[in-house]
Amino acid sequence: MIRHATLDDIPEIRVMIRELAAYERAVEQARATEEQLREALFGAYPAAHALIAEDDDTGETVGLALWFPRFSTWTGTRGMHLEDLYVRPHARGAGHGKALLAALAATCRRNGYDRFEWWVLAWNTPAIDFYTSLGAELLDEWKVCRLSGEPLGELAAQAPEVVDPAGEG
Repeated sequence: MIRHATLDDIPEIRVMIRELAAYERAVEQARATEEQLREALFGAYPAAHALIAEDDDTGETVGLALWFPRFSTWTGTRGMHLEDLYVRPHARGAGHGKALLAALAATCRRNGYDRFEWWVLAWNTPAIDFYTSLGAELLDEWKVCRLSGEPLGELAAQAPEVVDPAGEG
């Protein structure tokens, strides 16, 4: 079963995010707290949305898809960015990942989103094979850019004053 996450899922969502981070060899980077996840998913202005995969026989939570809307200046339309897709190792191969992706694809169609995009680590061959089997296109010509930590702070320190013509900020 695929369902929308609820507030009661927050502890399990955090655990699955950390499990995914461990698989991706970056568990020290998975610092999100339950409070942060609660605000991001269920606060006054949600930053993201989550779907939960449950095993039909046991009701056990076996997977997670966490996503947020994007906007393309080229198409003039919204799209979807899948931040995390995770299926617990013992539940892989049973169709949960495909069901989560299909549910997200249906959300895209229902909301008029033209694009459904996500990142995959270059070494994660099983995931790459799975995604391409679904028809996903790997965009090798694009590179992900990221500023964080000290470089982010250094660039921010160089920012000019930004004028708000409406006087709202």
